[in-house]
Amino acid sequence: MNNYLITIVGATAIGKTALSIQLAQHFKAEIISSDSRQFYKEMNIGTAVPTQDELAAAPHHFIQNRSIFEDYSVGQFEKDALQKLEELFSKNNIVIIVGGSGLYTNAVINGLDYFPEVKPEIRENLNSQLQSEGIESLQNKLKELDSQSFNSIEIDNPHRLIRALEICIGTGKTYSEYKNKPKAIRNFIPIKIGLTTNRELMYNRINQRVDIMLEEGLLEEVKNLHKNKNLNALQTVGYRELFQYFDGNCTLEFAIEEIKKNTRRFAKRQVTWNKKDTAINWFNFETPISEVIKKIETLI
Repeated sequence: MNNYLITIVGATAIGKTALSIQLAQHFKAEIISSDSRQFYKEMNIGTAVPTQDELAAAPHHFIQNRSIFEDYSVGQFEKDALQKLEELFSKNNIVIIVGGSGLYTNAVINGLDYFPEVKPEIRENLNSQLQSEGIESLQNKLKELDSQSFNSIEIDNPHRLIRALEICIGTGKTYSEYKNKPKAIRNFIPIKIGLTTNRELMYNRINQRVDIMLEEGLLEEVKNLHKNKNLNALQTVGYRELFQYFDGNCTLEFAIEEIKKNTRRFAKRQVTWNKKDTAINWFNFETPISEVIKKIETLI
């Protein structure tokens, strides 16, 4: 019997969680989260963690299973997720993976690229530059050294940005040069489902989600995490901007607009990332679930 990994992709706030739960219920499957922001138990509102009702509606894995004080890499997630898949496929030949972190999903499906070790001081210098000059200076540096990576990775994510730059600087080759390798052998067949809509509606949904997060207590959540603002897990949209507010560097109104702007930019990057994958079966986010199920069943 073939194993199938149903992969749900799409921009943030498009409705991936709701679809994953509906599919999990139909196929009596379990859900693996590949959202790198939702691994951390101290981050709840700003990461749009599924609600208690949603978590109860279908079995979920890798939701708030780590602490922000732990280092957790995409390589470790790949190993953990593959181990979990072995367990889940022993019970059901269908598993669902969902999340906005394309790198993490891709690691599970295709494996990670090999990168050589580089001197740790390179990363330290880049982190210092991030703190003193801001993220834009690093973005400009990557654009100069590796335009292909600049146009493909999440350049609003400091961790991804610094990773690409340290490879460029430390090896003398571009980050993108190391990205080409044979796909890993897996014991499952991926079925990729993508949700889409027009840009205006997508941006409106993002703005509304930020407003809802604020109503639900995002400000208090970030305030409680402020003392740990330099941790790698917290270098993400929704937290970074409010840390600036609590540091007295901007008004609350400005910080909120920055969250919305940066989230829209992140969504645009997600769309660009997903467009490269011709194996994705695209559906408008308002498509009836029956049509999505029908398509999946033709592929199984």
